[in-house]
Parts: sequence; structure tokens; C-alpha cells
Amino acid sequence: MHSVISCTSLDQIRSQIDQIDSQLVALIAQRGAYVQQAAAFKRNLQEVAAPQRVEQVIAKVKQLAQLHQADPQVIEAIWRAMISAFIHAEQQLFAAAQASAPPTP
Repeated sequence: MHSVISCTSLDQIRSQIDQIDSQLVALIAQRGAYVQQAAAFKRNLQEVAAPQRVEQVIAKVKQLAQLHQADPQVIEAIWRAMISAFIHAEQQLFAAAQASAPPTP
């Protein structure tokens, strides 16, 4: 876990937050690339939504939140929003793939 420095000004705090945001966006982009790959393995929209998998991920990140001394409710809210956005994107990819697939006999 990264250590948090003791800041002496609001500008310094904002600079640290900006650096973290840059890292988070890079990691979310990396996660998104795997979501795009996952769409190719799904057979229907129910598999895209994968509600049981969502709950597994939520349970896991809430445990990680406690391990890292983060607020589990905040982490859950963030992950639910992120997962929802990724599911929406994956549904669009899945639908586009289905539309371009040759018809089955």
C-alpha cells in the first residue's frame, strides 16, 4: 500500500489527488480492455450482466476496503457504478458483434 504524505497546503493535496487520478484512470482503462475481451466469450446478454459475478466482485472489494482501511460503503458504491458502466459498454460490444455475425443456419 502506498503511504500518504502529510501535506502542508491545499495545492499539494490537489497535486497528490491528480497523480492518483492519473493512476486510477490508467488502471480503469486496463480493466476495460479485459471487459472488451470478455464480451467475446459471452453467449447472451444474461451472461454479459452476470449478476452473480457482480456480487462476488463487490464482496471481494469490500474485504479489500477493510484491509486498506477504506470505507467499504464508498468502495461498494464506486465499484457498482464502475461495473454498471462496464456492463453497459460490454452489452453494446456484444450487440454489435451479434449484429455483424453471419446468420446461423
